[in-house]
Amino acid sequence: MTQTKIHRNQRYETNEEMLLDLATLFRVFGDGTRLQIMMELLKGERNVSDLTEALSMQQSAVSHQLTVLRNMKLVKTRREGKNVFYSLADGHVESILEIGLEHVNE
Repeated sequence: MTQTKIHRNQRYETNEEMLLDLATLFRVFGDGTRLQIMMELLKGERNVSDLTEALSMQQSAVSHQLTVLRNMKLVKTRREGKNVFYSLADGHVESILEIGLEHVNE
């Protein structure tokens, strides 16, 4: 994804690449399983076993979705021995989730 900061006075100035990147981002957020994972990560760092248990899902399904989230730079990892811990990549991801929740709760 191209990283472009959009300033308030140019928020509607886009190009085709930016729109495609944005559409891809929204598709990733449009999957219920990925949303569940990100909502769980809002609570803090988790490993795959924690997420598998919390979401009552198979490890392979959780791992696959984490790979998608990681490729989109929505989650980051930290390795501790053999364990890999996942967390939200940055405050932007948290903000997107929180704003989305506010919107649907209006």
